[in-house]
Amino acid sequence: MSIFDVLTASAEMMPSHYKDMSTGEMEKRVAAIKRDFGKRLFIPGHHYQKDEVIQFADTAGDSLQLAQVAEKNKEAEYIVFCGVHFMAETADMLTDDNQTVILPDMRAGCSMADMADIQQTDKAWQELQELYGNTIIPLTYVNSTAEIKAFVGRHGGATVTSSNARSVLKWAFKQKERILFLPDQHLGRNTAYDLGIPLTEMAVWDPGQNRLLTDHPENIKVILWKGHCSVHEKFTAENISQLRQRDSGIRIIVHPECSREVVSLSDDSGSTKYIIDTIEQAEPGSKWAIGTEMNLVQRLIQSHPDKQIESLNPDMCPCLTMNRIDLPHLLWSLEQLEKGELKGVIKVPEAVRTEALRALNRMLSHT
Repeated sequence: MSIFDVLTASAEMMPSHYKDMSTGEMEKRVAAIKRDFGKRLFIPGHHYQKDEVIQFADTAGDSLQLAQVAEKNKEAEYIVFCGVHFMAETADMLTDDNQTVILPDMRAGCSMADMADIQQTDKAWQELQELYGNTIIPLTYVNSTAEIKAFVGRHGGATVTSSNARSVLKWAFKQKERILFLPDQHLGRNTAYDLGIPLTEMAVWDPGQNRLLTDHPENIKVILWKGHCSVHEKFTAENISQLRQRDSGIRIIVHPECSREVVSLSDDSGSTKYIIDTIEQAEPGSKWAIGTEMNLVQRLIQSHPDKQIESLNPDMCPCLTMNRIDLPHLLWSLEQLEKGELKGVIKVPEAVRTEALRALNRMLSHT
């Protein structure tokens, strides 16, 4: 289900009076509700969330990590997921039937995940089967809808994260000659390139045109869905050039959702966790420019005053959809929960859940 479908199905929005409450008043109410619910309530928060939300998270992490932590938490009746829709879907799929996953703002989506819908993917698969026969295995980034994960699970493929994409691609190439990588072309391209696949053996599938953008389909080993992260694509080679001219001693680390050109010009690249760990382990006085979401960069700056840290793109804004969940929405969600009038419940249909879990479990068994 895309975030558009979610919005169409659920028109109820947060009452306006929450926006008029003071920050202190909202913080007191959230803290009080958390105390009252105790272990019955669990709040995971993604690294990219605002500080006003993260302060109330029981744990912070990346999307799959948070879903797995939620899966292990058998005491919580309610999981209020501070992230985006696809993350809450994964948490719902991994948790027990007697646990309820709630997204405080149903507008919190991911533009990348919505770049691959199931209708487009089914059409693409049909065309690719006619072109290549039974030589393709599909993989999808966990930043995708439950329906896309189910598609991949149904066709023998697996999910990947930015941390384990390399090992999952190695596994996939042992299964089939070719890979269809959804929905982020940049993570797919960067990972395949690191494994030694030349760019000439990769091509982009354009779902708008419903065709593979290449004049030599016989050479293609990696089919990259035409999708991207709207935040990470804004880091450019020009950003790197300007930074190196200003400060030749600064190290540049970026997320692999950035373009191939940006990753190749940087000193290092890796998942959100890898970036955090690298900064934490860096020497005092070291200088870093980071190419990832601004909320995380700002948090790293605040947490490491002994290091010089900045965003690779000084004009970068936080991800708009990732930042839909704010303190007023968190409070509204919790107060509705307190009343027994749950809003923003995420429930993946059982047929979708079963096939999506196949893709998730294949990933976990090979990493």
